[in-house]
Amino acid sequence: MTTIIIEDEKPAARLLQRKLEKINIQVGVMLHSVEEALDWFSKNEHPDLIFLDIQLSDGLSFEIFEKIDIKSAVVFTTAYDEYALRAFKLNSVDYLLKPIDEDDLEVAVLKFKDRFKISKITGNESMQFDFEQIKKMLSNPFEKTFKKRYTVKIGQHLKVISTDEIECFFSENKGTYIHTFDNRNYLMDSTLELLEQELDTAAFYRISRKFIISLKAIKEIVMYSNSRLKIVLPSYKEDEVVVSREKVSDFKNWIG
Repeated sequence: MTTIIIEDEKPAARLLQRKLEKINIQVGVMLHSVEEALDWFSKNEHPDLIFLDIQLSDGLSFEIFEKIDIKSAVVFTTAYDEYALRAFKLNSVDYLLKPIDEDDLEVAVLKFKDRFKISKITGNESMQFDFEQIKKMLSNPFEKTFKKRYTVKIGQHLKVISTDEIECFFSENKGTYIHTFDNRNYLMDSTLELLEQELDTAAFYRISRKFIISLKAIKEIVMYSNSRLKIVLPSYKEDEVVVSREKVSDFKNWIG
């Protein structure tokens, strides 16, 4: 069984690869754009299964199917659900919303293996859903769920941190950290880009490249240089927490 990942965010691709390896699925290739995928498919034998993000850096991944007759089965991975119907009209085995749950991932792989086995027996290469399956899927609309807690490693121990305890997330020296209301920092295995997809946007906002802050953690908002805003948090004092200039307007809308 050959498997590839097409995902424009490299940390997200590596995280998915690790989750697949846990269920004994080896990923042969990782591609990161429509252009790169088109070039690869034109030169290589198509894999059995593709894990495919819908929104890539240079366009929608549907463009790949418009230009190349892809023979592989596909599991779509995305933070959005508005493309569900279009996805299921292609060779889709499943449609996983980010953040991808490991149990859902395993179910998708088992679903593919069952269909692949049947297609080999019948000689039918197509593994598309029929319209009854599509209608059944759409009769249970996707509901966006958000992370409520994170697990971090402290020495040989694991600690579970509720999002209610988190004052902010910040990046420093290529690491991503949780900062809690009790003034503690915890290194985590993630990126701010992934956290943006996982967190409730009503409660957390990314104010700059370095910070995602909690709404309930804002003590003061102070005018800052170059039309920016400075945020005063209850306990984080290691660096100035500043809303980047291009984010100021959206930030004001976010806080209401």
